[in-house]
Amino acid sequence: MAKSSGQKSKIIHILDMLEKYTDENHSITTAFIRDELDNLGITADRKTIYSDIACLIDLGYDIQQEPSRNGGGWKLVSRRFELAELKLLVDAISSSKFITTKKSRELIKKLGNLVSDFDATKLNRQVYVASRIKSENESIFYIVDSIHRAIQENMQISFTYLSWNISKELVPKGKIKRIVSPWALIWNDENYYLVAYDEEAGRFKHFRVDKMSKVTVLPEKRLGAKEFSKIDLARYAESTFGMMGGKQESITLEFPEELVGVVIDRFGKDITLTRTEDGRLRLRTKVVISGQFFGWLSGLGTECVIVSPESVRSNYVKYLKDIIKINSK
Repeated sequence: MAKSSGQKSKIIHILDMLEKYTDENHSITTAFIRDELDNLGITADRKTIYSDIACLIDLGYDIQQEPSRNGGGWKLVSRRFELAELKLLVDAISSSKFITTKKSRELIKKLGNLVSDFDATKLNRQVYVASRIKSENESIFYIVDSIHRAIQENMQISFTYLSWNISKELVPKGKIKRIVSPWALIWNDENYYLVAYDEEAGRFKHFRVDKMSKVTVLPEKRLGAKEFSKIDLARYAESTFGMMGGKQESITLEFPEELVGVVIDRFGKDITLTRTEDGRLRLRTKVVISGQFFGWLSGLGTECVIVSPESVRSNYVKYLKDIIKINSK
């Protein structure tokens, strides 16, 4: 490396050393910095190194000098992210079903570059990816990016929707090419869903993003703006159990007070609860009636009952009888 070009990049190399080799508990000496620069073909003395570090401090980097009685040296004591924050991000990436194992490891490795080498090993010990069920769609990042771009630019998209076959392969489901107007992305039950208006069906539908392929942004403008303005996305996600399709109904549930936490976890805090004469609680809310909803309800046992409407109550009883019947053979 020529001396002139090396001098121009010297401060960047010093910052890189501080980010890689130092933290609150580890520092590097001026001699170490000089030797590392020398290995890169860059000449530097103590005075210029001090000057470059002073410049980095002026730029806002939290660099501290260790007292000579502690060995001396320099350390970068604060960064854009704290280690605890990165651990949370690592856990979120590791547990996300829609991010493949390969992409999870790549992202976690990149997050490790935001801390020192010493702290990066602590992030590595947080990774438990292999045993978790993960998506196999390696194009997920580009698909999400295309959907976001279509939403921002008010455009429609086309895509192929996939499903598993008996050979454990993702193959096209139904129509080879679907055209919809994308309006929102929802994170629900550890999966990513696209909420889009289907002109042919005349209603909104949702699709698992990790089961979408060949996503293309089309020049046609989105449809369904009036219909989307009527949707409360938070309530939509809460009422659509497991994002399974079905008819939305207003229902009344009755349950004991000890189940109030379970109900709030499912429907959120923005609900109205009333107390019955015998001390039980009642909830009136909208729910998309599906097997997923009945499955959640049955998990609460005999304490939670459907008060109304009678049609939903009857369908729930039939759902339970069908389960008993099929398992009694």
